[in-house]
Amino acid sequence: MNWHQREIILKPRSRGFHVITHEITQQLPELSDIQVGMAQIFIKHTSASLTLNENVSPDVRDDMESHFNRMIPENAPYFTHIYEGPDDMPAHIKASLLGSNLTLPITRGQFNLGTWQGIYLCEHRDRGGSRKLVVTLWGE
Repeated sequence: MNWHQREIILKPRSRGFHVITHEITQQLPELSDIQVGMAQIFIKHTSASLTLNENVSPDVRDDMESHFNRMIPENAPYFTHIYEGPDDMPAHIKASLLGSNLTLPITRGQFNLGTWQGIYLCEHRDRGGSRKLVVTLWGE
């Protein structure tokens, strides 16, 4: 059993849902060495999250952003954590709902995803900046 761990820095993105599968795999040369295994991907932030969803249609990503903004609106009168702007507390709630990590199977040196699945960075801040991921790979 081989273990690899690498920290990846993602380029800054605007608020929204972004497919980052290719950006992750480009920074994981060890992935191609694993025939059967698992990958755990963890985001080191409390105002961005990760999820797995549709990787082709940008409409899905736009609709996800619209839904979460409607479900968790900015400037809610009951928010007390407002020091970093109106997008801050909603970003924390969205990140908690979607989650901070993914566990994916690895088969023959690549993530074993469904035909239409991609890894999303869910950027919940207007200006979140670059984001850091820790990727742990294990397998044979």
